[in-house]
Amino acid sequence: MTEKKADKKEGKEAVAPAAATPVVGGKKPQQAQSAQSAGQPQAPQVKEEVKGAVFFTFAVPARVEEIVGRTGTRGEATQIRCKVLEGRDASKVLRRNVKGPVQIGDVLMLRETEIEARPLNQGRK
Repeated sequence: MTEKKADKKEGKEAVAPAAATPVVGGKKPQQAQSAQSAGQPQAPQVKEEVKGAVFFTFAVPARVEEIVGRTGTRGEATQIRCKVLEGRDASKVLRRNVKGPVQIGDVLMLRETEIEARPLNQGRK
């Protein structure tokens, strides 16, 4: 009662705490939640993953201009020269090692365009 009188002195309306809090099943919401968690174990909440979602990294297209030769310890890679078609280094010709079948005119998607492969048959001493 003293709180109501203090609020009236300041010109504010006092709201009774019982009227402000809704009652669920004869208990306040906080009590109802604690009763559920204490009496029954709740199933852990699992984040649902979106199936079939595909995430792509940024890549730059480059066209194969020349096949230099085979490289690698067993000849499993092919060294090529390719021309970057888009991006910051557009029209730059790079030397790259490619694994798998490749022919002139193919378009490769390069993740980076700053690093070149070492030339074949050079650097051996």
